Amino acid sequence: MDTEAPHTQRGHSSPREGRGWPRSAFSRTADGTPSEGSDADRPSGRQLTWRRAGALGVICTVFLLLFSNFVLQPFLIPSHSMEPTLRVGDRVLVNKLAYRFGDQPRRGDLVVFDGTGSFVRERAGGGPVGDLVQGAASALGLAEPSDTDFVKRVVGVGGDDVVCCDAGGRVSVNGVPLDEPYLYPGDAPSKVPFRIVVPLGTLWVMGDHRSQSRDSRDHLGEPGGGMVPVEKVIGRADWIGWPISRWGAAGGGHG
Repeated sequence: MDTEAPHTQRGHSSPREGRGWPRSAFSRTADGTPSEGSDADRPSGRQLTWRRAGALGVICTVFLLLFSNFVLQPFLIPSHSMEPTLRVGDRVLVNKLAYRFGDQPRRGDLVVFDGTGSFVRERAGGGPVGDLVQGAASALGLAEPSDTDFVKRVVGVGGDDVVCCDAGGRVSVNGVPLDEPYLYPGDAPSKVPFRIVVPLGTLWVMGDHRSQSRDSRDHLGEPGGGMVPVEKVIGRADWIGWPISRWGAAGGGHG
């Protein structure tokens, strides 16, 4: 008599099912195709990761654009006009909140401003797509700023009597000679003599590398007389953010 117990047949489930794996993840229909709820219907981890990375990239870019538009904007220095304080290729961080709550630009401040109507003539803009791309790149400090944006040092504010030069060859404001240690070595305070009274609500601005700077002096005979309206000031250049070797304050001036 055969005493061996009949062999119990196992089901057709995968060996993984017997070790705690969910049946739904491996179930198939009668013809062998994956049923609803199988792995084939689920997005792969790689696809999900790329989607998340793309969404995160878009969110970060939008955040940076908003932050640079309203708070702190990198500004690429394109010329030699502010040497030795700022060098070509420096990226300064422009504080857009500096004058937003009632404060006004002061003598010695480094300001970034829109020179349209004062340093450059009004003109028609370029293509909307090109302007958008250029604006976004310059806002992130990845491209040169618009050719209507400038960085200069405030020498005179509204009501000031600015003269060059006094008996010592210095620029004076309201009869007081300026101490200008930031001037480019060997440069004279100005080779162009002038005397102006700065209208209220405007600024008289000059570069630190006077012999290489086109500033208020170069627009004396034009409409506006080289004065920059305070409302055109974008912000104050407070810090050098790049290169790392030049991290620090952008450089103060006279009082």
